[in-house]
This record gives sequence, C-alpha cells and structure tokens, in this order.
Amino acid sequence: MRQSHMVRLVLGFALLVSAGMNQAEESRAAWIQSDYDSHLADLFVHFHKNPELSMMEFKTAARLAQELRDAGFDVTEGVGGTGVVAIMRNGPGPVVMMRADMDGLPVLEKSGLPYASTATQNDWEGREVPVMHACGHDMHITSLVGTARFMAESKASWSGTLMLIGQPAEERIIGAKIMMQDNLWDRFGKPDYALALHVSSEVPAGKIVASTSAMYSGADTVDIAIKGVGAHGASPHSGIDPVVLGSQIVMALQTLVSRELPPREPGVVTVGSFHAGTKHNIISDSAHLQLTVRSEDPKSRQTLLDGIVRIAENMGRVAGLPEDKLPIVTISEESVPPTVNDAGLSARLRDMWARELGPEVLHDQKRLSMGAEDFGFFTEIPYVPSTYFGIGGTPQADFDAAENGGAPVPSHHSGLFKIEPEASITLGVEATVLALMELMGRE
Repeated sequence: MRQSHMVRLVLGFALLVSAGMNQAEESRAAWIQSDYDSHLADLFVHFHKNPELSMMEFKTAARLAQELRDAGFDVTEGVGGTGVVAIMRNGPGPVVMMRADMDGLPVLEKSGLPYASTATQNDWEGREVPVMHACGHDMHITSLVGTARFMAESKASWSGTLMLIGQPAEERIIGAKIMMQDNLWDRFGKPDYALALHVSSEVPAGKIVASTSAMYSGADTVDIAIKGVGAHGASPHSGIDPVVLGSQIVMALQTLVSRELPPREPGVVTVGSFHAGTKHNIISDSAHLQLTVRSEDPKSRQTLLDGIVRIAENMGRVAGLPEDKLPIVTISEESVPPTVNDAGLSARLRDMWARELGPEVLHDQKRLSMGAEDFGFFTEIPYVPSTYFGIGGTPQADFDAAENGGAPVPSHHSGLFKIEPEASITLGVEATVLALMELMGRE
C-alpha cells in the first residue's frame, strides 16, 4: 500500500477512539471500504486466479503468510503441512482464534468472470486437473487479511492475543485434524474463543447467518465388506449371494434414522456405492458397500454407527454365514465431528451484530442438507467456545431473477460458482472485527 494512503487510513481510524457511535460505525465501514478498494480487491483476484489443491497450497500459504507479516503479525508457516499461524500479542486478555481455509477444488471454472481461474495442477494421483476456488475460500483468506490489517491498526482499542489461522485441506476434511496433530495448541496456546466464517452463494449479500446450535453436521465414512459364497447363477442354492445380502443390509439401514433416532433429531445414512460381481450368470463371493453417515449429536452418532454394525453382522447371520465370515464394518479416519456453535457465545455475537449493523443483517437460513466441515477438530476436544458464521455472497437481484425464470444461482462446488466479492469481503471483515472487539475490546 502507498504510504500516503496508509496515513489516511490510520488518521481516519483514529476517529474511532473519540467519535460517537454513529461516527464510529461510519469510520469503521469507511476504513474497511478504503482498504478493499486499495488492497483487498486485487488480493482477492490474485487468490481466485491462482487456486491450489488440498495440502498443495504452497504459493497460497506463502502469499497469505507474507500479507500477515506485513500487517505486523508473528507468522509461522508449515504447521500441519501448509498451515499458517499468525499471532499478535497485545497485552492481557483472552486468546481469540479466527480461521480461514485456503484450498481450491479440482473443478473447471465456467463462471465467465474476467478473472476466472485457468490454473491446472497435478492431483494426489498425479493426474493434471483444472483447479478452481469453487467454494469461496479465496474470499475467506482475503477477509482474514483485511481483518489482520484492521486489528493491527486498532491496537489501542483491544487487548489480548489474536491468533489467525490459514488452514489447508478443508475440502478433504483433514486439514484441521493435521494441524491439531502438529500440536497446534501446545505450540501457540489454546484459544479462549474460536471463530470462522464461510461465504454462501445461497444467502443474499449483506446478510450474516449464525446459528446458536450446529452449523455443520458430523460426517462418518463407513465401509461394509461382505463375504459370500460364489456359485453359478443357475444354482443359487449352492452359494450365499452377497448381492442379496447386501441389498438386505441396505434396506435394513433405512430403519436407523426412521426408527432409532427421535423424530426431531437429524441424521442421515446414505449408501453411496454398492459394488459386486463381474458377469450376468455368476454369483459373486463378495460385495462392498460405501456409506456416508451424518449426525449432529455424539449420542445420535453412536446410535447410527452401532446400528450399522448390528445390522450388517446380524444380516450375515440371517444369510447363514459362519461367525468368522460375517460382514466387516470399517469406520474411516476421514470422519469429522459436527461444527456446533456455543449457544451463549453465538447469542452474544448475534445480539452484537444486530445492534451494530441493524437487526436486518441477520438471516436465519433454513438448513436443507447435512453438509460437513472439519472446523470441529479445533473446538471439540478440548472444548473451545466457538461461533462459525456465514456471509451472504449473492446479490438479492440474482435470487429475484432466478425466481422469475432466469438463470439459477450456482451452487458451491460447481464450475459456475461465483460470489459478489466486494459485498462479501467487506461484510466478512466488518463482522469479524466486530466479533473480535466484542471479545477483546477495551471498555
């Protein structure tokens, strides 16, 4: 940033110390808008045009680290692979963590944006694939930089330790876990509060979503290996058909949510893959089922996982398999806990955002799916009070046009995905710094 512009920003922000409430709000918003115009807009375009796959975010992490150093933070790179941790200690007070994820997706961009990604990268199997920020992580890290710059220029207004995290591999739901396995809290201190945001194309720009319960579901990846007895298709009596047994297991699994969870307790058991056999007239000797299991409560999760084992094994017994040949259920290490907002903290921040930005800023989005996130690895064990909030990314006019027969609003992970960067980044920065000031601000 040009020195003269930085001087103007500092002088403008000094108004926050002495101004009244309305003037302070205007000064804060003006500072953020000015920083967007002079720095963050170009930074967002850079990140969008240069996405990188999970655990391969080398250039992204290096640029993010440099931006945070330039803002005055002590920065450590290579945490959990490509993770970035930036610390600013500013006197006594709480330790507050803010996370932004960095990775892109193996998706060909078809958004038509003038700054659309044309990047390619060799994936984890060595295949060259197109790469795109098809889930808004470019907005997340740009907002993190804007937050860092604002907080660094307003140190007189807050006290405590601010920890900013650039997390790898959220799209593979492994990055947070790997950073924790790299002794994140032992090395940098366990936070008293944790925050994260996600831009959403399903929410109008200018809106904040912050639940006082679960923002994302927990997800378990489950495999069921079935061993049958092969036979000729014309002689089924001489074998034990794993296709029939697998089908019985699939149908029985449908009772877990409908008959074992309370009616108002969410849960999903989906069999996404069923592989067996090689030819029309051969009864195979094996089958393999792949499941995804979603839950939002530890007790519900255990009910579902225990039920899967019970059904698979007992259906094997029904089919006449010996005890040493019963179906084997394996729960993958890719499983993630639910992202559950601390009710008290989230209510406090919702009240603050409504007070500072107006009650209309809050958008109570109805959850229509049970998507998962790995942020819970930071907050579940040991428990850290946290709030994960959403920022609207699509202009209301686009929703209105879609309702009137126009083009539908593209979903996340689509090659057509796009957000309105100015509205989402400026609100992302403002919502974050307001939350940080609520938790660390001086009286």
